[in-house]
Amino acid sequence: MAARGARAAGGDAGDRLFAQRNGRAVRGAIGRVPAGSQGRRLRRRPERAIEYRWAEGKIDRLPELAADLVRRKVNVIAVGGGPLSNLAAKNATTTIPVVFSTGADPVTMGLVTNMRQPGGNVTGITFFSEELGAKALSLLRELVPGAKTVGLMVNASNPETPRRRADAVAAARTLGLTMEVVHAETPPDIDKAFDSLSERRVGALLLGADAFYSGRIQQLVSLAARHKMPAMYYRREFVEAGGLASYGASVIDAYRQAGVYVARILKGDKPGELPVMQAAKVEFVLNLKTARTLGIDVPMAFSAAADEIIE
Repeated sequence: MAARGARAAGGDAGDRLFAQRNGRAVRGAIGRVPAGSQGRRLRRRPERAIEYRWAEGKIDRLPELAADLVRRKVNVIAVGGGPLSNLAAKNATTTIPVVFSTGADPVTMGLVTNMRQPGGNVTGITFFSEELGAKALSLLRELVPGAKTVGLMVNASNPETPRRRADAVAAARTLGLTMEVVHAETPPDIDKAFDSLSERRVGALLLGADAFYSGRIQQLVSLAARHKMPAMYYRREFVEAGGLASYGASVIDAYRQAGVYVARILKGDKPGELPVMQAAKVEFVLNLKTARTLGIDVPMAFSAAADEIIE
């Protein structure tokens, strides 16, 4: 039995779509291993199944969800959704293999002690990069050159937030921008954060990467439109829902890589001997329809740099 752990997110239609895509990515990769000498496709067997656990936005449920998977004696736990869900799976077992997908630094988080040789029962995929936030902010400045003050929305409950906030503020300073930071940990907080940013007259918004925000795609995109606030997101799903632009690692690609690791473990590889992989695919997605609605004239050279344009 293969099992996938819970994610600390949940809430709107955008999140459900995102979760479905992640699930398909993992399922599609299970049974495939890297080309070459690693083996053949896993044959589908009647006894092989996937157990799903979902926190529905209630992070206090994560330890019990992970513990339930352990009690069921699953063969492997694949987990995404943020630092808290990853740690819940790791803390639940020292014997069942755990394959994580995270946007945080897995060493700083305490998931592994070494990226090349994780040891123990935990390995996975990281799309962590200190350069992503700075590049996203640089793209936002090019897209909205008149914005001299930029807002940053972050979730204070995320253990990665202090580092990300410091990196973003430093990047803004380098670009000659003023940054206004707001915190949002609940759906009502998001409404209040946008009101606060509007009152402070910020010219654009950089959304900090967080599993909770991935669960509030429709709310965030709708509020940005209502406040006529150009926003740079960290995942393409926001842009597909009507957001202006996104820059970040392809999470779907990372989940596919995690699925490959799950398949290899089911075939006998030891997780402690599989190095933590860095997600390789980074994408810049731009919604020209939203740009026109916001009155943004996108230079042809700038749009040409996008990996995908949504008309």
